[in-house]
Amino acid sequence: MSRKNNELKTIKENWNGNHFINGQYSNSDKPDIQLSLLTIFDWKRKKSPWAEEKKADKFKLKVIKNNAFINSKEDGIVWLGHSSFFIRTNGVAILTDPILNDIPFVKRQAGYCCETSELKNIDYIILSHGHRDHFDEGTLKKLFKVNPNVEVLCPLELRYFFEKNKVKVQEAGWYQQYETKKGIDIFFMPAIHWNKRGLTDFNKNLWGSFIIKTEKKTIYFAGDTAVGDHFKEIADFFPNIDIALMPIGAYRPAAIMKNAHISPWEALTLFTDLKAKLFIPMHYGTYDLSDEPFGEPYSVMKEEQKNYNINILDIGEELSL
Repeated sequence: MSRKNNELKTIKENWNGNHFINGQYSNSDKPDIQLSLLTIFDWKRKKSPWAEEKKADKFKLKVIKNNAFINSKEDGIVWLGHSSFFIRTNGVAILTDPILNDIPFVKRQAGYCCETSELKNIDYIILSHGHRDHFDEGTLKKLFKVNPNVEVLCPLELRYFFEKNKVKVQEAGWYQQYETKKGIDIFFMPAIHWNKRGLTDFNKNLWGSFIIKTEKKTIYFAGDTAVGDHFKEIADFFPNIDIALMPIGAYRPAAIMKNAHISPWEALTLFTDLKAKLFIPMHYGTYDLSDEPFGEPYSVMKEEQKNYNINILDIGEELSL
């Protein structure tokens, strides 16, 4: 069985929709297998091989206090931490996976460049999937209060929360184009991941990545993903990607993380597959989600700047478009 939004344009020829097997979305034509609670408990119980190195690591993201970008007319990108970006392109203001809070059982380790209530005049919020470090109900409700006309662009089966809060929403499957304002095109594209917010909702909602395209710029927002051929496929659909916003954290131990996240080294290989011009790293240094030393992803990016076109943004730093 497959699913897509029949009201939206599909850009992949003969694509019938995402695999939906026994009430669950899947990355392939076979059901995905979720990690057992026993496996997770065993991971948490055992001492990590990186424990001492991680304990000694005092890395902290730099935060620039900045709210000037909110009322600016200039196009640009501002990192808000984790996978949250403010993007203005062709005059359209977008937030990606906004989370400006602690999350259950995980305290935010980085500061804020501005208050959530200051993020006004947002046209679109794009959500890659339903995990709590990407889909934060508290942040979203604050944003809805100051952005009554905002529209949410999300994956299949996530509309329930937005309809409940009387917020305009569009759902899409992979390879589908949302209906957007003139001068900007937004597409929902593949990612290899999974989804779960509670005990019984494994893969009830879809996940994915985004292409944001205007006449002047094409931006790729990867969301969360494992390694896969979809990067090459996205490059075939969109051969002139200017900026790739890509995750580099939460990758150790590989046995737990490899089916959901990519390491910094993998991200750089996939950036090459994507054939994008500029790499902006995300999904690191904000929440402690895994076993690698907190500053390791940043150190890898700094070292690899001599080999790749990488712009490492501080929180609150603006990259002009």
